[in-house]
Amino acid sequence: MAKKHVAVLMGGWVNERPVSLSSGKDCADALEEAGYKVTRVDVDRNVSAVLKKLQPDVAFNALHGPFGEDGCIQGILEFLNIPYTHSGVMASSLAMNKVKAKAVMGAAGIPITEHIVVNRHKIQREHPMEPPYVLKPINEGSSFGVLIVKQDQEFPPQELSRTDWPYPDVLMCERFIEGRELTCAVRDDTPLGVIDIIPMGHGFYDYDAKYVEGGSKHILPAKISPIVYQTIETLAVKAHQALGCRGVSRADFRFDEREDGSGELICLEVNTQPGMTPTSLVPEMAAHKGMSFKDLVSWMVEDASCCR
Repeated sequence: MAKKHVAVLMGGWVNERPVSLSSGKDCADALEEAGYKVTRVDVDRNVSAVLKKLQPDVAFNALHGPFGEDGCIQGILEFLNIPYTHSGVMASSLAMNKVKAKAVMGAAGIPITEHIVVNRHKIQREHPMEPPYVLKPINEGSSFGVLIVKQDQEFPPQELSRTDWPYPDVLMCERFIEGRELTCAVRDDTPLGVIDIIPMGHGFYDYDAKYVEGGSKHILPAKISPIVYQTIETLAVKAHQALGCRGVSRADFRFDEREDGSGELICLEVNTQPGMTPTSLVPEMAAHKGMSFKDLVSWMVEDASCCR
């Protein structure tokens, strides 16, 4: 039987364009190796007309950031009745909005940190909460716009007063959690393992630590107690299900491991469009479970559907 025609959606016009192009290329190459007919689509605002003309059997969503993972492209694909990978409209929109996602996860019993919504113009001279804390754009991906305010910092970051501030004025402010950066991927409601991420030369797991070769060190499986390891896997699946995710997702955690046993484990967010580049985490976790990159992306194509 002939293999499906897959349109790999990549690129776009947002900050994550370079990463999306890299993810898309690797996925397209692997799908061609698996025998699928592949059309690479560098997404622009004419994507609906392009897809209507192509009429692919499946859209492989390799987009990152706004439009690609916030429910927008998912809505277009639903309208065109083209089965697609990853999560549907509602789950994508929820997970992309950090504040709404925390509300859903908190209601499901998943540990989250204290947070408030603030306007950057109103907090330029006075801390919105006791430092240390983190400021994040509510709807951005790949750690864009993240500012960490340290304990001894007298005033909020000067960047907030920039006239060329590139993000929305409304931000999320959350308590900073000391400790380790841990992440767990979920495929089809099954955890793929836990990675301990150690940024190399970076204060935290920022854009360069994520995507530049050598930007971070990944320890898989994470060297943590079996109880904590299993708890993270359980919480990642629980978050995946609470938000209504489909296909593959990845949940990020902070673990404040203390000698006295009073450590704190917090779920930061769920990524419904994890990176699929050579330095990305999900392919590494899948390989650890014995699933090649080619098999992973092939499974994602066969799992594709509408009404997700």
